[in-house]
Amino acid sequence: MTTADIKQIKSLGQKKSRDAAHLFTVEGDKMIHELLESAFEIRRLVVTKPLTWGGKQAAAEVVNEATMKRLSHLTTPTSALAVVAQPVRAPYPAIGNNELALALDHIQDPGNLGTIIRTADWFGIRHVVCSPDTVDCYSPKVVQATMGAIFRVPVYYTALPDFLRKTAQQMPVYGAFLDGANVYRTPLTTGGVIVIGNESKGISAAVADAVRHRLLIPSFPEGSRASESLNAAVSAAIICAAFRNRFLTIDF
Repeated sequence: MTTADIKQIKSLGQKKSRDAAHLFTVEGDKMIHELLESAFEIRRLVVTKPLTWGGKQAAAEVVNEATMKRLSHLTTPTSALAVVAQPVRAPYPAIGNNELALALDHIQDPGNLGTIIRTADWFGIRHVVCSPDTVDCYSPKVVQATMGAIFRVPVYYTALPDFLRKTAQQMPVYGAFLDGANVYRTPLTTGGVIVIGNESKGISAAVADAVRHRLLIPSFPEGSRASESLNAAVSAAIICAAFRNRFLTIDF
């Protein structure tokens, strides 16, 4: 592996370089296994020792640990790193009437975005639509935080107000607010879009104008003094669970 190769792979830690090359990196044995099970295109696979994932022997370049350390975007480098092509996405998805989608307004923390994508995967949500100022889903920290969900949950970036106004003509648009209706007592639908706002500022005014149903996750006991707000990823998980809980068939 040449110095230019190392420099090019290392540069993918920066959004500008990822956008220019339409590439991103994936690190770690478990993540590579998830990648191999997906339809994503691997451009390059680098390992410190020959590895087999689930019976699959992938063609890989073997490098020493010192080289892997130079390539890695992690504090503690792993034994495998892949360079992967970013899939081409439309500005936003076509959402079925009985499908749920998440819309993320200016989520800035990579860990939060990765956890939300992972949460969407757990609850069978296959559409995550982000505002352009939301952190890049192909950031190394986001990719790691998804624990492989990034390969199953398509993520889109578009102007949320326009997307939500169009969507609201066909299905409900919900949003998490501190002045909303109790999510556990509000009638919920099988399909719709759930908006989650910025970690500190919540949902922006322009996006809030397109929300038709304001939801609140109440503290317990309801109305008691508690923290100012919940973490964005935690809020997303609780609201997704509330929606899915209404339509579960429990077999005792």
